[in-house]
Amino acid sequence: MAGSSAARFSNHSPSMPGYSVRDVPAQDFINAYATFLQKQGKLEVPGYVDIVKTSAGNELPPQEAETWFYKRSASIARHIYLRKDVGVGALNKLYGGAKNRGNRPSKHVNASGSVNRKALQALEKIGIVEISPKGGRRISTNGQRDLDRLAALTAEQDEE
Repeated sequence: MAGSSAARFSNHSPSMPGYSVRDVPAQDFINAYATFLQKQGKLEVPGYVDIVKTSAGNELPPQEAETWFYKRSASIARHIYLRKDVGVGALNKLYGGAKNRGNRPSKHVNASGSVNRKALQALEKIGIVEISPKGGRRISTNGQRDLDRLAALTAEQDEE
């Protein structure tokens, strides 16, 4: 009797196993979501993406001038999906890295706040994230549905 009630209240259909973003390897999901965002064409990309550095610790801008902003946005969406209420400061710390200071010891340098802020604003504009009442951003219900749907497609491609 307990088994039938569990099947009745299940969120997933019996024919399709439920996948979330956690079930898919990070790199596969980020690449798939970045190509989806690029093909969709709704993500607002700033004009400076071909010349800007992503951190004060970097010596050069990203090599993939056309796609790196989409990958950063996809990575931010995945990060917010996995953790609730993420702000720009936390993203700056996450995407920062070690600065080469010559023969002095390396130190951590935060990433560019402008790049992360613009990516968050672009994701907010297309409805993937929303402003949290506690501060920062959180994944919206539509964004969670879209990311789960893409995770299921990515998982199916990985199985083949």
